[in-house]
Amino acid sequence: MRVREIPGPVGPLEVLLEEPPAIGGVNADGLVERGQANGLHAAVVIAHPHPQRGGTMHTKAIFQSAKAFARIGCAVLRFNFRGVGTSAGSFADGIGEMDDFRAALDFMQGRYPGVPLWAMGMSFGSWIALAAGAGDPRVSTLVGLAPPLARYDFEAVRVSGKPKFFIQGERDELCPLKEMQAFYARAADPKELVVIDAADHLFDGKLAEVADAIEDLLGDWSA
Repeated sequence: MRVREIPGPVGPLEVLLEEPPAIGGVNADGLVERGQANGLHAAVVIAHPHPQRGGTMHTKAIFQSAKAFARIGCAVLRFNFRGVGTSAGSFADGIGEMDDFRAALDFMQGRYPGVPLWAMGMSFGSWIALAAGAGDPRVSTLVGLAPPLARYDFEAVRVSGKPKFFIQGERDELCPLKEMQAFYARAADPKELVVIDAADHLFDGKLAEVADAIEDLLGDWSA
């Protein structure tokens, strides 16, 4: 994980990039040699929960999700939104954070040309990742972890024809399971939903099950 920051819309964004060991081919500048990325399953950008409520790229469920994606052969970029950690700028009500996410997509597309590009986020970050990903033709797959459906506009996600994967806690206090089930019933295909038994919004005590769900859902997935 040599890459520590990438260019962002208002200055550098703090990041962690994880690559499967098999990718190899890293040059003196820490960049993957062109042609070495062909064996990657996908290039994934992950967005963290709300920055004003303690969310960072080190949130436990984000960390475990990144590890799960790496285990199935993905390159994974998690990053801090503007104003979080050492990322430049300050909170921008979601609009600026979507620009941050697009900058992360730009980086991953440039680093891994030709590799499928996936967007994943948790809570507030799921709105950012899925809304930005639904409207970006480069993104082929959307993954939402505990999306707060009543708090943000997920309509572009609902009607998107892109494959959508949702992981939801049975006892999520911010997005009740009934809301997810209603949204899922109206969402365009293809789609899949995994409900983690007895899990709350942060999946406390259930992080291994989140990782297992990612591996089971996406380990063999090809959009």
